[in-house]
Amino acid sequence: MNYVPGDLRDQLAHVGYDVVQAGLVCGSGGNLSARVNDDDACWVTGAGAWLDRLSRVTFAAVRISDGSPTVIGAVPSGVAPTSELPLHLALYRARPDVNAIVHLHPQTVLLLDALGEHVRLVTTDHAFYLRRVVTVPFRLPGGGELAALTAAMAADGTDCLVLSQHGCVVLADSVELAHKRARNLEEAAALTYRALAAGRLDSLRECPEEFLDRLAGSAPVTV
Repeated sequence: MNYVPGDLRDQLAHVGYDVVQAGLVCGSGGNLSARVNDDDACWVTGAGAWLDRLSRVTFAAVRISDGSPTVIGAVPSGVAPTSELPLHLALYRARPDVNAIVHLHPQTVLLLDALGEHVRLVTTDHAFYLRRVVTVPFRLPGGGELAALTAAMAADGTDCLVLSQHGCVVLADSVELAHKRARNLEEAAALTYRALAAGRLDSLRECPEEFLDRLAGSAPVTV
């Protein structure tokens, strides 16, 4: 185990600190969650929580089925959940295989979206971790419409979604894998933008079809 062991909140706090340092989000601009195995519950970042200052007490425990406060492992939750709670719950309900959700506002991903360009999967790592990236049309943040539309677009197994003019959401069966996907998504976007800025986007070679074909027949990504 070379990732943060133990409590899911410690793992999410590690993600929060790293993504702020990497410039994938500013302060309290994103939110994170993790499903508790074999339970109808998840930990989710509290409203207004700065992602690089998370601790166990900055997470809310929420029941996935109805969004009500709950108790996990006899630990009471004293904070209100993020305003994007509907998005997290809708995704968990639509995707029983998902155990971690990372919602960020990565600059390059959003710049490409604002320019009407999609993220290209240039390297084998991009293809391996992301598989495909889809764009969710703009809906007001924090609302049920955004949550329902995003969940519907992720229902086919898509794990990386750009929320137009808003941010991104990445899904995985572990916090570690969601973390890797978030990092790879912004890297793929950065390479795409560099090609665009150089006037060479039309000649940018994406990951070879041979590798993509092999991925199509392979098992889901694991870490």
